[in-house]
This record gives sequence, structure tokens and C-alpha cells, in this order.
Amino acid sequence: MKRISFTEFRADMATHLDQLEADRGELVVTRQNHEPVVVMRLTELEGLRETLHLLGSPVNAQRLFRSIAELDAGQGEHR
Repeated sequence: MKRISFTEFRADMATHLDQLEADRGELVVTRQNHEPVVVMRLTELEGLRETLHLLGSPVNAQRLFRSIAELDAGQGEHR
């Protein structure tokens, strides 16, 4: 994960945002006497939140991992 100072981010914000959009990554922005913050695409954040929600229930997580294993073993059905 790339880290830059707030000053660097502010100086060339459009370029940094374009790069984030292109590589679907995250950017840690640091400021003196403040906690670092992360800048990322909204779709990436939404995907992370959905994954956390789906894996939040042990029963649901087990079902998902079992399904992934079945797909990896070639037991999936194309629809």
C-alpha cells in the first residue's frame, strides 16, 4: 500500500486519484499529529463491506467456503 504525505496528495490530487482508479488500490495519506487515512475507490470499499457482511456469520462463511471449494474442484454448474 503506497503511503504519501498530505502535502504530496494535495499538490497532485488528480494524478493520485486517477492512479487509484486505474490500479484499484489504496493510498495511505499521512498528516502530522493525525491518524493516517486511506483513500480508495468507492466500489472497492463497498466490496470490502459486502465481504465482511457475508463472512460475518460463521454459518454463512462456511457455506461460502464450501461453495468455493466445490467450484475449484470443477463441480460448479454454468447458468
